[in-house]
Amino acid sequence: MRYFAFLFFLLISISAECQILNAESLRKVTDTSGFSGSMSASFAVKRNVNDFLTIGSDIHIQYKMKDHLILFKNDVAFQKIEGENFDNSLISHIRYNYRFHPRMAWEIFLQGQYNKVNLIDFRGLVGTGPRIKLTTSEKYKFYLGLLAMYEHENVIDGVTPTQKDFRASTYLSFSLYPSDHVTIISTTYYQPRIDKFHDYRISSMSSLVVDLFKNFALKTSYTFTYDAFPAIGIPNSQYDFSTGITYSFD
Repeated sequence: MRYFAFLFFLLISISAECQILNAESLRKVTDTSGFSGSMSASFAVKRNVNDFLTIGSDIHIQYKMKDHLILFKNDVAFQKIEGENFDNSLISHIRYNYRFHPRMAWEIFLQGQYNKVNLIDFRGLVGTGPRIKLTTSEKYKFYLGLLAMYEHENVIDGVTPTQKDFRASTYLSFSLYPSDHVTIISTTYYQPRIDKFHDYRISSMSSLVVDLFKNFALKTSYTFTYDAFPAIGIPNSQYDFSTGITYSFD
């Protein structure tokens, strides 16, 4: 299984180039070194400019070795808008963590996005900063991230010029384990432009994961996003509710 995961990682890395996503959804808790990850399929009912149905899948692979952790994720979604046309979005992300203290790690990441519905032709990010573990309990875990990033964005609204900005990326994340078979994860990001704090984005994602049987779980997620300056014609706030089956492997 480990060799299969490594081969699959290489294949997906070739096909996915520049995307973005909630980084906390990448993390898989494991105490062992080597490869682990998950695969899932989902459907979602969404509303922003239009009402539409989304069918998606994502693959997550991570490699851990002592204090080093590499994360990779690739998402593909197909969207049926107002019962007519299918559009798509592509998401990919790679992140490296080095834990230099039992409660602190340094992160470096690359990410990007293509999303036709939101008129994002390309959004690429590169960033770095510390990740701090605020608690010591294994029943609940809180983390604080204080990162800085550079953003390059092209939108296709015919008005907005190419954006090249530096942003802060602060996040608060927590994971709760009320039982051996239930996990609750929530993360909220705040990302203002460093030179214009009124230009900011907020993203909050909460997930409930319930184990069904060995390696399979039911995952339900709710995401809310707010962008102070989206592409022309795109609303400031959007939400996303999805549910699906996740397969995990070690």
